[in-house]
Amino acid sequence: MDASTTLPGTLGASHSPLTQLVVDALRGRILGGQVPPGERLVEGRLSEELGVSRMPVREALRQLAAEGLVTIEPRRGASVTSFSPQQMRELVEVRATLEGLNSKLAAKRHDPAQIAELERILEEGTRLAESDDVATTMRMNQRFHDALSNSAANSVLQDIMRSLRDRTALVFAPINRTRGKQNWEEHAAILRAVIKGDAELAALLATRHVYNAAQMEP
Repeated sequence: MDASTTLPGTLGASHSPLTQLVVDALRGRILGGQVPPGERLVEGRLSEELGVSRMPVREALRQLAAEGLVTIEPRRGASVTSFSPQQMRELVEVRATLEGLNSKLAAKRHDPAQIAELERILEEGTRLAESDDVATTMRMNQRFHDALSNSAANSVLQDIMRSLRDRTALVFAPINRTRGKQNWEEHAAILRAVIKGDAELAALLATRHVYNAAQMEP
């Protein structure tokens, strides 16, 4: 199948940039649990399934590798990243610490516009919490944490957190598919502390939230 050939109803039939469409499709499959950690991602098979040429698939796999969701190895090719228990604990420890700092700074900055945005996201996320649409609920969860990061207003921390969230997405995905309501109850508690300007409580709740989402003890 060449780049000009597309299958009806597939990604190749869309007018949006193909590589980004493939990235979104593969990310959804990985985080949605359709493709488990360690499973190979074969370019030829994916190009046929998605109705696109191999080039956007290859570029998408490289982008997902940069995010940490995919591992590309010589001679073996691409596969969904698989973390050891020790690696997972280390990722969770770092993310929990930095999410706590995010929330602490957000409470200290207390930006009314950013808080209003967090309230809008919280309302929508709570409404969708028990939805069967895994991709949508995950996107809403990401939006809340991104908005919290924006509220912290620390560009260095934002860059670190953006990369870290991509890498830890695989750790949280299986658990978050079953704890949507609890996630948003914890988000609400964090936001209440931010609104009150209680930096220490906001940090504590955010740190605990990460460990809860990973089902690990601090």
